Amino acid sequence: MIERLGLVTTQLPTTGSSVMALLVVVLPLLLGVLGAACRPKRGWPAVLASLLALLPLLTLTPLVVSQGTQAWVLELGGLTLHWRANGLTLLLLLLTQLLVLASAAYAPAYLRVAVQAQGRGPAWLWPLMGLLAASLSLIWLAADLLTLYIGLELMGLSAVGLMLLPGREDALAAGMRYLLLALIGSLAFLLGVTLLLGAWGRLDLAGLAEAVEAGPVLWVAMALLSAGLLLKAAAFPLHAWLAPVHGSAWTPVSALHAALVIKASFFIALQLWLVFAPQAAVAAWVVGGMGAAAVVWGGLLAWRADKLKDVVAWSTVSQLGYLLIGFPLLIGTAPAVASIAWDGVWLQLLAHSLAKAAMFLAVGNLMLATGEARVSGLAGASRRFPLALLSFGIAAISLVGLPPSAGFTAKWLLLHAALAAGQWPWLLVLAVGTLLSAAYVFRVFRYSFVEDVELEDYRPVPLRMDLIALILALASLLLGLAATWPLALLEIAGGGP
Repeated sequence: MIERLGLVTTQLPTTGSSVMALLVVVLPLLLGVLGAACRPKRGWPAVLASLLALLPLLTLTPLVVSQGTQAWVLELGGLTLHWRANGLTLLLLLLTQLLVLASAAYAPAYLRVAVQAQGRGPAWLWPLMGLLAASLSLIWLAADLLTLYIGLELMGLSAVGLMLLPGREDALAAGMRYLLLALIGSLAFLLGVTLLLGAWGRLDLAGLAEAVEAGPVLWVAMALLSAGLLLKAAAFPLHAWLAPVHGSAWTPVSALHAALVIKASFFIALQLWLVFAPQAAVAAWVVGGMGAAAVVWGGLLAWRADKLKDVVAWSTVSQLGYLLIGFPLLIGTAPAVASIAWDGVWLQLLAHSLAKAAMFLAVGNLMLATGEARVSGLAGASRRFPLALLSFGIAAISLVGLPPSAGFTAKWLLLHAALAAGQWPWLLVLAVGTLLSAAYVFRVFRYSFVEDVELEDYRPVPLRMDLIALILALASLLLGLAATWPLALLEIAGGGP
């Protein structure tokens, strides 16, 4: 598993790959610099910066593909930071860069249409978005607890800042609640790191994997680390803060948060479990039970939600449950089972990120066009806004898990892993989750296709906004047809779970 995660004890000296990885982290900050330096509602500087951030990633990819996992140490004064890049890292970096690019291209038109006030809010969008992209890239590359903590804190602060940008009372209240919970999660994570450092005197994951011993210290540390990360990931039953935050946030911010921010916390949590507790099957079943509850409860909340954004937000809670089910399929199972589950978990993360970003953008377009925030307010929308509804529907194919989408392939792999492991409860969870997903999706369409209502006050959004949502939705669909590519990339690190 250490090899599969790209964690190695032998570190490379500073090489071209380390320079490229450093640029992958640093260049997204240009998004903020160029975006803030120009007019806030002019998007070409931010889009240019997002494209520039792709260049070092395109250079790093051939190195990893040809040479395998790249691992190195960065010395910054008295700090020693351990980084690594492997197939999983490349997929997550590419996902981050593409979604940030899509949000940067979407945001200028959105700001012109939706944000009427001329203030500092729009200008602050770009620096915070750049910092978010940089911190996410740092998390994907990190191979020690210190770097993970730095990335986690920067990500949390930038995410809270983005949520506060609307400046309305509801946004401030939800954002401050999010900040408080994020700080509690960070404190729990830091306490867990402190216990590990005090007990074994090191922070690099590869070294700790060899040094840690099962016992009260490790279990308490893992409980603190897991609690903090699951709170940040809005995992059931720590999910109540999510919908209010998205309900008041700007649409491109919601898309980035649901697609990437909560996934980063999940990524760290799963990585720590695989390194420190690879045989803790009973505890993994507890997390899997949380995931099962999330699938059902989140689906019910999405089905019952009155507001469009709440439907998509509670859907995120439900879909995250599928990722949590990966814990009992990866922890304490046979290598063959864990290998299938490994592919299913990360393909599900990729599929959900693309589909959920597309769905938030499509819902944002519908809300702007109709002036309605409620699901029932979509009556008659099918005649006026077919592109937005098409994007929503294509994204929903992946969330429901219908072929040929990536969501279908991912859930098929998880189903296969559950059957191979003899873990029958997850089959029922997958079936119920599929039905609930279809229920809240078709509820949106049921109102949209009501034909006996005339829309008197509507304003179509710029075509660019509809096209960006449609492209992301199509990407989530077509990824299922090209699933062999990301699955092959996941094998670059070599070895099996």
